[in-house]
Amino acid sequence: MLSALLTVVLPVLLILGLGALVGNRLSLDSTTINRLNLYLLTPTLALNTLLHTEAKPRELATLVLAYFVLSGAGVLLGYLAGYRQPGPTRRAVMACVSIGNNGNFGLPVALFALGQAGFDQALVIFLSSVVLTFTAGPLIFGGGGGLWPTLRGVLKLPVVWCIAAALIMRGLHLALPLGLDRGLGLLAGATLPMVLLSLGVQLGTGGRPRLNFPVWLASGLRVFAMPLLGLIIGYAIGLRGLHLQGLVLSSAMPTAVNAFVLSKEYRADSDTVASTVLVTTLLSVVGVAIVVPLLGRLP
Repeated sequence: MLSALLTVVLPVLLILGLGALVGNRLSLDSTTINRLNLYLLTPTLALNTLLHTEAKPRELATLVLAYFVLSGAGVLLGYLAGYRQPGPTRRAVMACVSIGNNGNFGLPVALFALGQAGFDQALVIFLSSVVLTFTAGPLIFGGGGGLWPTLRGVLKLPVVWCIAAALIMRGLHLALPLGLDRGLGLLAGATLPMVLLSLGVQLGTGGRPRLNFPVWLASGLRVFAMPLLGLIIGYAIGLRGLHLQGLVLSSAMPTAVNAFVLSKEYRADSDTVASTVLVTTLLSVVGVAIVVPLLGRLP
């Protein structure tokens, strides 16, 4: 298991390191890279994944509900823990605690830990996290802009419309032409490395990560407190067996790179978010190693 986890973590750290190296040596426009991820690659990934997944949402409605409740509890936990921090930093802590990396990190770990059936659970959680990240994320980072202006900003995000289009197409049993589908598949495959490179560039151009109190606070809550919270919420809602295991495992994932992407777009405390992504990615090696052996003991 340790060897399998390292084969997931090390590629992530490798891409981050290469991005940091390139960002430190070359003059790259990180804002352009960030917007390319936000407005093109991530929407394509969401559309491609939703069109091709074999998961049945009706059978997993309780799992999706539990994940939404858990994410909301993470926002509240981050708010309470960071209450004395300045507004931008407090919002960064809230996002870092609630938005987990259920994609490029969570999917392989679930496959290694729970097999194909566990991977299917993780895939549903990932799709739910895409929806939640790009709706609740801007609301968290929006600050004092007000609810309706922030919602209007959310509706301008292409990922929201791509998710809606994919759900309509699945409901009508429609398929894309083969050539278009393959093109979208190529773009979707480029998304995860690109968002990791974007984070690496930010770390490389921003100097050393800030290892201050907000970073350690958000990191500890994300990696070690959220799995316990996931167990409590999942059990209370009624999850058992593989569904409960999938939720608990997903809650042990590090902070998502997309939290950093959103923090850059909405001019939040992106340094705290970037540092937390890095720290939680490292800490999750320990966190996941603790959680995985305990999954078999869950009811």
